[in-house]
Amino acid sequence: MACNFHHLTQTIRFSFPPLHNFKASDAFTNKSLITTFPVRFSFHSSAKLTTSIRSLRVATTGISYTSSCTFTWDDVFRVSQPEYSPDDSSDLHGYFEKIKICNRGSEMQSEFFPFVIGDQVVGYTHNRFASHLRKYDDVFIYSENNGGRFGSHVKLNSKLKTADERTRVVGEVIKCLAEEELIPDIQNELYPVASTFGSPIFFSLDRAAAPYFGIKAYAVPLNGYVEKDGQKFLWIGKRSQVKSTYPGMLDILAGGGLPHGIACGENIIKECEEEAGIPRSISNRARPVGAVSYTDINGFSYKRDVIFCYDLKLPEDFVPMNQDGEVESFQLIPVAHVANVIRRTEFFKPNCSLAIIDFLFRHGYIRPEYFGYLDLLQSLRRGDFS
Repeated sequence: MACNFHHLTQTIRFSFPPLHNFKASDAFTNKSLITTFPVRFSFHSSAKLTTSIRSLRVATTGISYTSSCTFTWDDVFRVSQPEYSPDDSSDLHGYFEKIKICNRGSEMQSEFFPFVIGDQVVGYTHNRFASHLRKYDDVFIYSENNGGRFGSHVKLNSKLKTADERTRVVGEVIKCLAEEELIPDIQNELYPVASTFGSPIFFSLDRAAAPYFGIKAYAVPLNGYVEKDGQKFLWIGKRSQVKSTYPGMLDILAGGGLPHGIACGENIIKECEEEAGIPRSISNRARPVGAVSYTDINGFSYKRDVIFCYDLKLPEDFVPMNQDGEVESFQLIPVAHVANVIRRTEFFKPNCSLAIIDFLFRHGYIRPEYFGYLDLLQSLRRGDFS
């Protein structure tokens, strides 16, 4: 049924239902020693690489992250080998490229208006996206630049007094915007809307809509590693081809966005179970090790993300098993080889590259002697830390 915004405004005026609760290896030196571990949902099979492996190396155009990536684990293995490319492991250029991918569009910041609740800026909306909000004037109010503190901005109607009311009413608008295909399909996973991390929550917003309102979003990636015979290995996953975002790309072992109503540590435990079948008896050993941030502007989307990084040392005999159908398979790969894949390709989901680069710093794979060390370290925290 088409969205009727006149009916919506009547609903907004007279009905404020309560907020619902949403739930949201050995020292490998040859190919035969790197083994693929299939997940329970084995019907998701890898497609064969349809273009040259070298055509997928770092380039300004990059891979299309909304269509399937058709490289295989054999391709990943080949490009990870030291002999694949004559480059120097101390060359940090490839890492800088991955950080650049996550920090696009700074020249477009002037096209966004502040999104204001009360006297707090909680996000940013593109001026053309904001024009679509004007018809929902019982929810969003557009204010021209009158020389005030915020300039031209979009604010939430002050008649909406409580977090429950705001969540419900804004959620109805989000459904309409999704029907108009102005935002992706809603995901029924709520993100908290606040001016800074840990500050009071004004309301909660569907995850799909979060970048279109430029709200601060947070995530908890986990690097799961194994130590054997003095060498470290990382468990790497390959995303399902049916994922709506970054299908078929490489990913860290577990992690996800931080939804409303759950703490970082508990969210890591939940994601470990769902994505890799890691029991709580193991996942509760995960250590918070810091954070990275980035700002990515692309079209109407303004991502201001902070990701809280976790490390988990796993038993040598542990094999991950996906539980939710979102991971195609896992491989245990030497950390130095994972570093090569990141430097040489765009096979990884972009923000996962940042979490792994951070791991490489902390575990001594990127050294102070490497030219650009401090610049690279600083660029991992290019986004707003708040």
